[in-house]
Amino acid sequence: MKIYHISIERKQNNSTFLLCSASDLYSFNLLQRGTVKEFLRFTSQVIISRTLSEQRIRIKEQDKYFCHSYVRGDDLGGILITDIEYPQRVAFTLLTKVMDDFTNRYPATKWRTTPGTIDEFSKNLADYIKQYQKPEEADSLMKLQRELDETKIILHNTVENLLERGQKMDDLVAKSDALSATSKQFYTTARKTNSCCG
Repeated sequence: MKIYHISIERKQNNSTFLLCSASDLYSFNLLQRGTVKEFLRFTSQVIISRTLSEQRIRIKEQDKYFCHSYVRGDDLGGILITDIEYPQRVAFTLLTKVMDDFTNRYPATKWRTTPGTIDEFSKNLADYIKQYQKPEEADSLMKLQRELDETKIILHNTVENLLERGQKMDDLVAKSDALSATSKQFYTTARKTNSCCG
C-alpha cells in the first residue's frame, strides 16, 4: 500500500488552482520522476475540476492506481493518488483531515485570494504522506482490525495446540494405565526383594 501524491486545490468554475502539494516518487526511476510528477499534477487538475461540490469520488487509473478526490462545499478540493491496494476509507479520512488542517491554518479569505501556492503547507502534506504510508498504523480502525486478526490467529493456533495436546494426553493416559500395572509389579517385586534381605 502506497501513497504517491496529495494536493489541495482551489476550484473555480471548471478550473483549478494549485494551493499546495507533495509527492513520494522514490519508487520511480530518477529519470522518470519529473514526468510522473507532471502526470500526477495534470491528473489532479482534471479530476478535481470534474468533481462536483460536496462530492467524493474514486477513480481507477491504468489498473494500478486510485485517485481519491474530494471537493468541499467551499470549493476547496483535495486529491490523493495511491496504489490499488490502499484502503478507500483511510484515503478519504486522510483527505478530510488534511483539508481541515489546511483551513484551520489558512481561512477561506486567504486561500481564495492567494494568487500562487502556499508552499509552507506542502511540508505538512509530506509529513502526512509519511504518516499514512502504512494505513494500518495511522488509522485506529485498521490497527484494531489488524490486532483482532492477529488475536484470531493466536486463538486458532492455541485451539489446534490444545487439540494436539488432548490427543497426546489420551496417549499418555493409555500408557499410564500400562505403566501403572508395570509399576505395581515392580513395587511388589522390590518389596519381596527387600523383605528377604532385611
